[in-house]
Amino acid sequence: GWVISTKKYYVKFRIQVSKKDDRTPFLDTVMALNGKPVVISFPTGTLGDIISWFPYAERFRKKHNCKLYCVMSKEMCVLLSDQYPEIKFLNPENYPEQSLQPYATYRIGLFFNGDTNNQPLDFRLVGFHRNAGYILGVDTREEPPKLNLTAKREIAEPYVCIAVQSTAQAKHWNNGTGWSEVVTHLKKLGYRVLCIDRSSHGGNGFIWNHIPWGVEDFTGDISLQERVDLLIHASFFVGLPSGLSWLAWACDIPVVLISGFSRPASEFYTPWRVFNPHGCNGCWDNTSFDFDHTDFLWCPVHKGTERQFECTRLITGKQVCGVINSLHMTITNNGKIE
Repeated sequence: GWVISTKKYYVKFRIQVSKKDDRTPFLDTVMALNGKPVVISFPTGTLGDIISWFPYAERFRKKHNCKLYCVMSKEMCVLLSDQYPEIKFLNPENYPEQSLQPYATYRIGLFFNGDTNNQPLDFRLVGFHRNAGYILGVDTREEPPKLNLTAKREIAEPYVCIAVQSTAQAKHWNNGTGWSEVVTHLKKLGYRVLCIDRSSHGGNGFIWNHIPWGVEDFTGDISLQERVDLLIHASFFVGLPSGLSWLAWACDIPVVLISGFSRPASEFYTPWRVFNPHGCNGCWDNTSFDFDHTDFLWCPVHKGTERQFECTRLITGKQVCGVINSLHMTITNNGKIE
């Protein structure tokens, strides 16, 4: 027969089997992962999620001394595998589950509708990146993954990387003049401004977001390592609650993160977080709402009204430029680029 727990996150199970009317179990075993094959599966088609979650898998491997297999997209395998030689990286196409016969398997993801079977508590209460730590039963403190940061500098002048695209309009900076103000300001400070999104435009239906005027177009379907090579020599990064902000964080450069649909604790800590508490905000972290990945214009409280997306519309260009000024003074000689 089979005994299956509804709890799919890490639990140190103890199993006892006794014959009827016999108090002494003939089987008494405690789950032990030491030296055993364990599979942790990550979703494909996402960047920031994997960047934020993967260090918890390595923490799990070290804690249990298991033979860890991580299943993720080929693109992420290429980015991470050389930095973690003790982990076997697989993509879904070459994952030999039947021949591997793992001792335990875990699935990392975002689970809505109050799901406490795949996660011990709602991820929106703790920050979505920390959820991987709770699923795997390890220290939940955030930590960037190790990347190959050895590329030589190719651009002599000081530059800043930006990314303006995301997968939902709520994640965009919906202030109509915000990006143009920031680009103009960065140039006045003496920086070249490079846009490193995958695409120069993105959207759905009648709503489209375009690369800001005046930036240098470094968009394109290039490898993640090429983006890393560009980021590591940037003075800093300005972006949204999206994958490239997480990649910049992993590159160990300052990140100016602009978001209103998520609250500051929802992403990695940065002293350069831009958030406006005056107005509707934080719907992503609100357990009363379940994010609809199929609705590009998702705005659960004010959709279809003049207040739609006010969480970022109320973040002004002046506010972001003020944060940039503080960062600029911190990383330069009293504001002078040398």
